[in-house]
Amino acid sequence: MVTAKVWVLKKHFEGFPKTSDFDLKKIELPNLKDGGKWKLLLESVFFSVDPYMRPYSQRDMKEGDIMIGTQVARIIESKNPAFTVGAFVVASSGWRTHLISDGKDLQLLPSSWPESLPKSLALGTVGMPGLTAYFGLLEVCKVKPGETVLVNAAAGAVGSVVGQLAKIGGCKVVGAAGSDDKVAYLKKIGFDEAFNYKTVTSLDEALCKASPDGYDCFFDNVGGEFASIAINQMKKYGRIAVCGAISQYNDSMPQKGPYMQFPMIFKELRMEGFLVTRWKNRWEEGLKALLKWVVEGKVKYHEQVTEGFENMPMAFIGMLKGKNLGKAIVKV
Repeated sequence: MVTAKVWVLKKHFEGFPKTSDFDLKKIELPNLKDGGKWKLLLESVFFSVDPYMRPYSQRDMKEGDIMIGTQVARIIESKNPAFTVGAFVVASSGWRTHLISDGKDLQLLPSSWPESLPKSLALGTVGMPGLTAYFGLLEVCKVKPGETVLVNAAAGAVGSVVGQLAKIGGCKVVGAAGSDDKVAYLKKIGFDEAFNYKTVTSLDEALCKASPDGYDCFFDNVGGEFASIAINQMKKYGRIAVCGAISQYNDSMPQKGPYMQFPMIFKELRMEGFLVTRWKNRWEEGLKALLKWVVEGKVKYHEQVTEGFENMPMAFIGMLKGKNLGKAIVKV
């Protein structure tokens, strides 16, 4: 019998999550049996911490539940011939060191995955965040060569991939990030223009300076005041992909206006919110393309790795406060 360590949601978050909102517990997992439901025993190797966990925990979880999330796990015992011991999979089983599975919801890492590539990328650039960038840019923004793309939270797991895919697609890319180090990183990975939105005297002026002609596409990860200002810089018939609203996830009171109907009407803009699960039937296509670009060096990545399962809450809170450059990962 295996003992798993798990992080549970002790108390629903009020404002920014606190370490006291979580509780570390131990649970006993049943042994695998021939003919039984549970066919696989897995050990988590890497965990993802993502912005979506903040609103989803409020919407989908009750206090005492194991915290939601995704991991790369290694199979350590198998009674399912489709999964060999030692193979790595992506699982959405929450914050737990060990798990049992029937195999239905596990995604094997591609057989073409190079040994030289960190397997944690399956939680980032070659995983859900990368797919979010891929489908949001191609299917929602429908970018075309020669267009100008604006990305906020541009040095994060999604935004950094959006900018690089837009460059591959022949676009000019402008990124906004929250520190000078992040701005330097964006320029290093090929963004045409980048600025620190926390230090500019006027966000409106910074956006105008970066692209005086305006923006064809805006990939919005932030919402709030940034989106309200950026929408006025859109070109006629511009497209806005609403991916996230991290500026509002930790608000105790909902933000109010300003309102965007006038620019939406007069510029005939299209704004569309989306969840990457809409294209679940095409994930294999997206992962194959992302892996190819990473191997070729066309898409670069950076991971902010926190060591230790006991530090999951700290890594999660740090990510929500923007302390990560690229993808925030916890290594067991």
